[in-house]
Amino acid sequence: MQAVIKTAPTIEPISLADLKMHLRLDSETLDGNLALTQSLAYGSHGISAGGLYTHTGTGVDVLGKQAEVLVHHGTNGATGTVDTKIQEADALAGPYTDWTGGAFTQVTTDGAGATEPDNADYKKQYTGSKQYIRTASKVLLAACEFGTSILVNAATVAEDDLLTAIIQASREYVENYTRRALLTQTWYLYLDAFPDCDYIKLPWGNLQSVTSVKYKDYEGTETTMTVTDEYLVETNGEGVGRIVLPYGVTWPTFTAYPSNPITIEYVCGWTAAALVPEAIRAACKLVCADLWTNREGQSVGSAQIYFENPVVQRLLYSHRLWDEF
Repeated sequence: MQAVIKTAPTIEPISLADLKMHLRLDSETLDGNLALTQSLAYGSHGISAGGLYTHTGTGVDVLGKQAEVLVHHGTNGATGTVDTKIQEADALAGPYTDWTGGAFTQVTTDGAGATEPDNADYKKQYTGSKQYIRTASKVLLAACEFGTSILVNAATVAEDDLLTAIIQASREYVENYTRRALLTQTWYLYLDAFPDCDYIKLPWGNLQSVTSVKYKDYEGTETTMTVTDEYLVETNGEGVGRIVLPYGVTWPTFTAYPSNPITIEYVCGWTAAALVPEAIRAACKLVCADLWTNREGQSVGSAQIYFENPVVQRLLYSHRLWDEF
Protein backbone atom coordinates (compact mmCIF):
# COMPACT_ATOMS: atom_id res chain seq x y z
CA MET A 1 0.00 0.00 0.00
CA GLN A 2 1.28 3.45 -0.93
CA ALA A 3 -0.49 6.81 -0.60
CA VAL A 4 0.60 9.72 -2.81
CA ILE A 5 -0.89 13.20 -2.76
CA LYS A 6 -2.33 14.47 -6.04
CA THR A 7 -3.64 17.89 -5.06
CA ALA A 8 -2.50 19.74 -1.93
CA PRO A 9 -4.86 21.98 0.08
CA THR A 10 -5.44 25.48 -1.28
CA ILE A 11 -6.23 26.93 2.15
CA GLU A 12 -4.64 26.53 5.58
CA PRO A 13 -6.21 25.89 9.01
CA ILE A 14 -5.05 29.32 10.20
CA SER A 15 -4.75 32.47 8.10
CA LEU A 16 -1.85 34.87 7.90
CA ALA A 17 -3.91 37.41 9.83
CA ASP A 18 -4.67 34.83 12.55
CA LEU A 19 -0.98 34.05 12.95
CA LYS A 20 0.04 37.71 13.08
CA MET A 21 -2.50 38.31 15.82
CA HIS A 22 -1.23 35.25 17.72
CA LEU A 23 2.39 36.42 17.38
CA ARG A 24 1.39 40.02 18.13
CA LEU A 25 3.13 41.30 15.02
CA ASP A 26 2.24 44.92 14.48
CA SER A 27 3.74 48.03 12.91
CA GLU A 28 2.80 49.82 16.16
CA THR A 29 0.88 52.71 14.59
CA LEU A 30 -2.74 52.80 13.44
CA ASP A 31 -1.80 54.58 10.24
CA GLY A 32 0.95 52.05 9.55
CA ASN A 33 -1.42 49.14 10.02
CA LEU A 34 -4.34 50.28 7.90
CA ALA A 35 -4.58 50.74 4.14
CA LEU A 36 -7.73 52.31 2.65
CA THR A 37 -8.34 51.66 -1.07
CA GLN A 38 -11.17 53.02 -3.18
CA SER A 39 -13.15 50.35 -4.98
CA LEU A 40 -16.02 52.34 -6.53
CA ALA A 41 -15.51 56.09 -6.91
CA TYR A 42 -17.93 58.29 -4.96
CA GLY A 43 -20.43 60.14 -7.13
CA SER A 44 -23.91 60.07 -8.61
CA HIS A 45 -24.57 56.64 -10.10
CA GLY A 46 -27.44 56.17 -12.54
CA ILE A 47 -30.16 53.56 -12.71
CA SER A 48 -28.70 50.12 -13.42
CA ALA A 49 -29.53 48.75 -16.84
CA GLY A 50 -31.80 45.74 -16.68
CA GLY A 51 -31.94 45.90 -12.91
CA LEU A 52 -28.49 44.27 -12.70
CA TYR A 53 -25.47 44.95 -10.48
CA THR A 54 -23.78 47.11 -13.11
CA HIS A 55 -21.81 49.46 -10.81
CA THR A 56 -18.76 47.31 -10.07
CA GLY A 57 -15.68 48.47 -8.22
CA THR A 58 -12.00 47.68 -8.66
CA GLY A 59 -10.66 44.54 -6.96
CA VAL A 60 -8.40 44.88 -3.91
CA ASP A 61 -5.85 42.30 -2.69
CA VAL A 62 -6.83 41.10 0.80
CA LEU A 63 -5.09 37.71 0.93
CA GLY A 64 -4.02 36.86 4.48
CA LYS A 65 -5.25 40.19 5.83
CA GLN A 66 -8.26 41.43 7.75
CA ALA A 67 -10.55 43.53 5.57
CA GLU A 68 -13.70 45.60 5.91
CA VAL A 69 -15.82 46.89 3.04
CA LEU A 70 -17.21 50.41 3.49
CA VAL A 71 -20.14 51.93 1.60
CA HIS A 72 -20.40 55.72 1.76
CA HIS A 73 -23.92 56.92 0.95
CA GLY A 74 -24.86 60.47 0.03
CA THR A 75 -28.36 61.45 -1.05
CA ASN A 76 -30.56 59.04 -2.95
CA GLY A 77 -32.77 60.41 -5.67
CA ALA A 78 -36.46 60.46 -4.83
CA THR A 79 -37.62 56.82 -4.46
CA GLY A 80 -34.10 55.65 -5.41
CA THR A 81 -32.71 52.46 -3.91
CA VAL A 82 -29.16 51.05 -3.72
CA ASP A 83 -28.24 47.40 -3.21
CA THR A 84 -24.54 46.58 -2.70
CA LYS A 85 -22.78 43.24 -2.27
CA ILE A 86 -19.24 41.94 -1.90
CA GLN A 87 -17.76 39.81 -4.65
CA GLU A 88 -14.58 37.69 -4.52
CA ALA A 89 -12.09 36.18 -6.96
CA ASP A 90 -8.78 34.33 -7.16
CA ALA A 91 -7.36 36.79 -9.72
CA LEU A 92 -7.63 40.57 -10.04
CA ALA A 93 -9.26 40.22 -13.47
CA GLY A 94 -11.80 37.73 -12.12
CA PRO A 95 -14.10 36.01 -12.64
CA TYR A 96 -15.82 37.44 -9.56
CA THR A 97 -18.61 35.62 -7.73
CA ASP A 98 -20.87 36.76 -4.91
CA TRP A 99 -19.43 36.12 -1.45
CA THR A 100 -21.98 34.36 0.76
CA GLY A 101 -23.07 36.75 3.49
CA GLY A 102 -21.72 39.78 1.66
CA ALA A 103 -24.99 41.57 0.84
CA PHE A 104 -25.58 44.96 2.47
CA THR A 105 -29.07 45.98 3.52
CA GLN A 106 -30.80 48.03 0.82
CA VAL A 107 -30.46 51.83 1.22
CA THR A 108 -33.46 54.12 0.60
CA THR A 109 -34.22 57.78 1.25
CA ASP A 110 -36.11 57.15 4.50
CA GLY A 111 -34.81 53.77 5.68
CA ALA A 112 -38.36 52.55 6.10
CA GLY A 113 -39.15 48.87 6.48
CA ALA A 114 -36.25 46.47 5.95
CA THR A 115 -33.92 49.16 4.58
CA GLU A 116 -31.23 51.61 5.76
CA PRO A 117 -31.40 55.42 5.34
CA ASP A 118 -29.19 57.35 2.89
CA ASN A 119 -26.57 59.96 3.95
CA ALA A 120 -24.80 57.37 6.12
CA ASP A 121 -21.88 54.96 6.01
CA TYR A 122 -22.14 51.18 6.33
CA LYS A 123 -19.50 48.48 6.76
CA LYS A 124 -19.18 44.72 6.57
CA GLN A 125 -16.15 42.53 7.39
CA TYR A 126 -14.90 40.13 4.74
CA THR A 127 -14.03 36.74 6.20
CA GLY A 128 -13.73 34.71 3.00
CA SER A 129 -10.62 33.03 1.62
CA LYS A 130 -10.16 34.56 -1.86
CA GLN A 131 -7.32 36.92 -2.74
CA TYR A 132 -9.34 39.76 -4.28
CA ILE A 133 -12.62 41.41 -3.37
CA ARG A 134 -14.68 44.24 -4.86
CA THR A 135 -18.17 45.68 -4.58
CA ALA A 136 -21.06 45.44 -7.01
CA SER A 137 -24.07 47.74 -6.69
CA LYS A 138 -27.53 48.04 -8.22
CA VAL A 139 -29.40 51.37 -8.44
CA LEU A 140 -33.13 51.41 -9.11
CA LEU A 141 -35.80 54.07 -9.72
CA ALA A 142 -33.51 57.15 -9.45
CA ALA A 143 -29.81 58.08 -9.48
CA CYS A 144 -28.08 57.87 -6.10
CA GLU A 145 -24.86 59.28 -4.63
CA PHE A 146 -22.50 56.71 -3.11
CA GLY A 147 -19.09 55.10 -3.33
CA THR A 148 -17.25 52.14 -1.80
CA SER A 149 -13.83 51.52 -0.35
CA ILE A 150 -11.97 48.61 1.27
CA LEU A 151 -10.06 48.97 4.54
CA VAL A 152 -7.25 46.43 4.95
CA ASN A 153 -5.25 45.70 8.08
CA ALA A 154 -1.82 45.23 6.48
CA ALA A 155 0.36 45.22 9.59
CA THR A 156 3.93 43.96 9.15
CA VAL A 157 4.04 42.60 5.62
CA ALA A 158 7.83 42.37 5.29
CA GLU A 159 7.97 38.72 6.41
CA ASP A 160 4.68 37.48 5.00
CA ASP A 161 6.43 34.90 2.79
CA LEU A 162 8.23 33.37 5.77
CA LEU A 163 5.05 33.36 7.88
CA THR A 164 3.12 31.71 5.04
CA ALA A 165 5.76 28.98 4.77
CA ILE A 166 5.63 28.48 8.55
CA ILE A 167 1.84 28.06 8.43
CA GLN A 168 2.21 25.36 5.78
CA ALA A 169 4.96 23.62 7.77
CA SER A 170 2.80 23.63 10.92
CA ARG A 171 -0.14 22.13 9.04
CA GLU A 172 2.07 19.39 7.55
CA TYR A 173 3.50 18.56 11.00
CA VAL A 174 0.03 18.35 12.55
CA GLU A 175 -1.16 16.16 9.66
CA ASN A 176 1.78 13.80 10.16
CA TYR A 177 1.22 13.63 13.92
CA THR A 178 -2.55 13.15 13.77
CA ARG A 179 -2.34 10.96 10.64
CA ARG A 180 -5.24 12.88 9.14
CA ALA A 181 -5.76 15.39 6.32
CA LEU A 182 -6.81 18.76 7.72
CA LEU A 183 -8.26 20.46 4.64
CA THR A 184 -9.53 19.39 1.23
CA GLN A 185 -6.86 17.45 -0.69
CA THR A 186 -6.84 14.68 -3.28
CA TRP A 187 -4.88 11.45 -2.85
CA TYR A 188 -3.98 8.32 -4.79
CA LEU A 189 -3.90 5.03 -2.88
CA TYR A 190 -1.96 2.31 -4.69
CA LEU A 191 -2.45 -1.38 -3.87
CA ASP A 192 -0.61 -4.45 -5.16
CA ALA A 193 -3.69 -6.63 -4.70
CA PHE A 194 -7.24 -6.49 -3.41
CA PRO A 195 -7.51 -7.44 0.29
CA ASP A 196 -8.79 -10.71 1.72
CA CYS A 197 -11.46 -8.82 3.70
CA ASP A 198 -14.48 -7.04 2.23
CA TYR A 199 -13.27 -3.47 2.77
CA ILE A 200 -10.36 -1.11 2.07
CA LYS A 201 -9.43 1.60 4.58
CA LEU A 202 -8.56 4.99 3.10
CA PRO A 203 -5.87 6.93 5.01
CA TRP A 204 -6.17 10.43 6.48
CA GLY A 205 -9.79 10.53 7.70
CA ASN A 206 -12.54 13.02 6.84
CA LEU A 207 -13.30 11.23 3.58
CA GLN A 208 -15.34 13.48 1.31
CA SER A 209 -15.67 11.30 -1.77
CA VAL A 210 -14.09 8.56 -3.85
CA THR A 211 -13.35 9.71 -7.40
CA SER A 212 -12.53 6.30 -8.87
CA VAL A 213 -11.37 2.74 -8.20
CA LYS A 214 -9.34 1.29 -11.07
CA TYR A 215 -7.35 -1.89 -11.65
CA LYS A 216 -4.91 -2.78 -14.43
CA ASP A 217 -4.18 -6.25 -15.78
CA TYR A 218 -0.82 -7.61 -16.88
CA GLU A 219 -1.29 -6.24 -20.40
CA GLY A 220 -1.88 -2.72 -19.08
CA THR A 221 -5.62 -2.70 -19.74
CA GLU A 222 -7.30 -0.56 -17.08
CA THR A 223 -10.83 -1.16 -15.78
CA THR A 224 -12.85 1.33 -13.71
CA MET A 225 -15.12 -0.20 -11.10
CA THR A 226 -18.71 1.01 -10.74
CA VAL A 227 -19.83 2.54 -7.47
CA THR A 228 -22.93 0.97 -5.87
CA ASP A 229 -22.77 -2.12 -8.10
CA GLU A 230 -19.17 -3.12 -7.36
CA TYR A 231 -18.32 -1.09 -4.25
CA LEU A 232 -19.84 1.22 -1.64
CA VAL A 233 -18.29 4.28 0.02
CA GLU A 234 -18.34 4.85 3.79
CA THR A 235 -17.28 8.41 4.61
CA ASN A 236 -17.56 7.80 8.38
CA GLY A 237 -17.47 11.48 9.38
CA GLU A 238 -14.15 12.50 10.92
CA GLY A 239 -13.08 8.87 11.21
CA VAL A 240 -11.44 6.57 8.68
CA GLY A 241 -13.34 6.21 5.42
CA ARG A 242 -13.70 2.86 3.72
CA ILE A 243 -14.54 1.24 0.40
CA VAL A 244 -16.84 -1.70 1.11
CA LEU A 245 -18.10 -4.57 -1.03
CA PRO A 246 -21.89 -4.75 -1.50
CA TYR A 247 -23.66 -7.89 -0.31
CA GLY A 248 -22.82 -10.89 -2.50
CA VAL A 249 -20.06 -9.09 -4.44
CA THR A 250 -16.38 -10.07 -4.50
CA TRP A 251 -13.26 -8.20 -5.53
CA PRO A 252 -12.29 -8.62 -9.21
CA THR A 253 -10.01 -11.53 -10.09
CA PHE A 254 -7.28 -10.63 -12.56
CA THR A 255 -3.59 -11.07 -13.35
CA ALA A 256 -2.12 -7.85 -11.99
CA TYR A 257 0.11 -5.36 -13.76
CA PRO A 258 3.59 -5.43 -12.13
CA SER A 259 3.54 -1.81 -10.92
CA ASN A 260 0.70 -0.26 -8.87
CA PRO A 261 -2.05 -2.33 -10.47
CA ILE A 262 -4.84 -0.89 -8.28
CA THR A 263 -5.38 2.86 -7.99
CA ILE A 264 -7.96 4.56 -5.77
CA GLU A 265 -8.40 8.31 -6.12
CA TYR A 266 -10.23 10.08 -3.32
CA VAL A 267 -10.78 13.47 -1.66
CA CYS A 268 -10.44 14.00 2.09
CA GLY A 269 -10.12 16.72 4.74
CA TRP A 270 -12.41 19.33 6.25
CA THR A 271 -13.92 21.61 3.60
CA ALA A 272 -13.21 24.93 5.38
CA ALA A 273 -10.72 26.23 7.93
CA ALA A 274 -13.59 27.15 10.27
CA LEU A 275 -14.55 23.46 10.50
CA VAL A 276 -11.12 22.37 11.77
CA PRO A 277 -11.41 21.72 15.55
CA GLU A 278 -10.10 24.57 17.68
CA ALA A 279 -7.66 22.25 19.47
CA ILE A 280 -5.97 21.49 16.14
CA ARG A 281 -5.90 25.16 15.16
CA ALA A 282 -4.42 26.06 18.54
CA ALA A 283 -1.72 23.41 18.09
CA CYS A 284 -0.89 24.84 14.66
CA LYS A 285 -0.43 28.28 16.22
CA LEU A 286 1.91 26.89 18.88
CA VAL A 287 4.00 25.13 16.24
CA CYS A 288 4.10 28.35 14.20
CA ALA A 289 5.18 30.38 17.23
CA ASP A 290 8.07 28.01 17.90
CA LEU A 291 9.20 28.00 14.26
CA TRP A 292 9.01 31.81 14.22
CA THR A 293 10.87 32.31 17.51
CA ASN A 294 13.53 29.68 16.75
CA ARG A 295 13.82 30.23 13.02
CA GLU A 296 17.63 30.10 13.12
CA GLY A 297 17.67 26.58 14.56
CA GLN A 298 16.58 24.57 17.58
CA SER A 299 18.41 22.71 20.28
CA VAL A 300 17.49 19.02 20.31
CA GLY A 301 17.36 19.07 24.09
CA SER A 302 15.06 22.08 24.26
CA ALA A 303 11.65 21.41 25.79
CA GLN A 304 10.26 24.13 23.55
CA ILE A 305 10.80 22.19 20.34
CA TYR A 306 7.30 21.82 18.90
CA PHE A 307 7.48 18.07 18.39
CA GLU A 308 8.38 17.65 22.06
CA ASN A 309 5.99 20.30 23.36
CA PRO A 310 3.56 18.44 25.66
CA VAL A 311 0.87 21.08 25.14
CA VAL A 312 0.89 20.46 21.38
CA GLN A 313 0.72 16.73 21.96
CA ARG A 314 -2.19 17.01 24.40
CA LEU A 315 -4.12 19.25 22.03
CA LEU A 316 -3.69 16.79 19.18
CA TYR A 317 -3.91 13.46 21.00
CA SER A 318 -7.67 13.03 20.90
CA HIS A 319 -7.75 13.90 17.18
CA ARG A 320 -5.14 11.34 16.17
CA LEU A 321 -6.22 8.43 13.97
CA TRP A 322 -4.99 5.12 15.38
CA ASP A 323 -6.14 2.82 12.57
CA GLU A 324 -3.55 0.76 10.76
CA PHE A 325 -3.38 1.28 7.01
